[in-house]
Amino acid sequence: MALFEKLRAELIDIIEWIDDSQHSLVWRFPRYRNQIKYAAQLIVRPGQSAVFVHQGRVADVFGPGQYRLETKNLPILSTLMGWYHGFDSPFKAEIYFVSTRQLTDLKWGTANPVPLRDPDFGPVRVRAFGTYTLRAADPAKLLSELVGTDGVYEAEEISALLRSIISMAFADVVASSGVGVLDLAQSYGSMSETLRREVLSKIDDEFGLEIPQLYIVNVSVPPEVERALDTRASMTAIGDMGVYQAYQLANALPTAAANPAGGIAAAGVGLGMGLAFTNAMPGAGANGASGAGISGAVGAPMQAASAAASVPPLLPAAPWHIAENGAPVGPFTGAQLAQAIASGRVTRASLVWSPGMAEWQAAEAVPMLQGLFAATPPPIPRA
Repeated sequence: MALFEKLRAELIDIIEWIDDSQHSLVWRFPRYRNQIKYAAQLIVRPGQSAVFVHQGRVADVFGPGQYRLETKNLPILSTLMGWYHGFDSPFKAEIYFVSTRQLTDLKWGTANPVPLRDPDFGPVRVRAFGTYTLRAADPAKLLSELVGTDGVYEAEEISALLRSIISMAFADVVASSGVGVLDLAQSYGSMSETLRREVLSKIDDEFGLEIPQLYIVNVSVPPEVERALDTRASMTAIGDMGVYQAYQLANALPTAAANPAGGIAAAGVGLGMGLAFTNAMPGAGANGASGAGISGAVGAPMQAASAAASVPPLLPAAPWHIAENGAPVGPFTGAQLAQAIASGRVTRASLVWSPGMAEWQAAEAVPMLQGLFAATPPPIPRA
């Protein structure tokens, strides 16, 4: 009798799952012909559930603990198999271990840009990515709806579906939030929780899964929108654009006038900028005076630009030549000649010639050039 008891003890199974993976959701206990011995020991560790399946039907579910498999511990399975008075022989059943702990470090992201109507920039496209955790809240429903007869079911097998659900929910959340692109970063916390609840409502009842945590890590816009945001930030930092342009002009005009290597073209650029910015100056009146925002070193160059703004109409487009160091230089357009006079390269005594003139003449003797010299300010007296 003792020998029989010893042999019977050798047949007692220990059913357990030592999970050394990181992302396994379900694992099926391997048994030859699914036979489980009477009085086998079932060990369910923390973060696990054991589900008995008989002929395609979910029977008993065990939480963490150690169990001796008997009729009293398997009420549903006993009813399904018709054991009314106990059993003392192997029985057939499939045992699935389901991980109920949180599976971490799962990532999501929008495969395609999500259109967003921004209150400042109009329609823009944004991308988003983040992380989430996953947990089996209803092991029986998870087996019925997703796992089926798979021996091992990994979180990666459902990650594609979850990413699609999260991306769709993100599009709804960001569109209904009314938050602009510039304010999205400070709303990551509240939007993450709203997105988590939205996704949970779609997968909890249907798949028996739960998302304890979901985070939006970053929301990005296309490069062209980033450049527009940077430009807008720079303009905001500058403040009054008129004052900034006047300041830039005040710094550029003396440099252009003191650079003879730049020639007529360099002087023309400086003069043209001066005319354009002076006319656009805020507070400039009929007397050509600058507004109160311009003072000190900016005032003198701007007064010179205002005086230059009173020149007569541009000269005809006929080419002009000037005499420098006894040699003709040119041709120059009428605008370039006017710029040369303004920069001091051409003086009243400089010889000029244009088609239609019989000979070279001093610039002040040419009627159409006299008005240009009249607008030139006199030399600054020395102290």
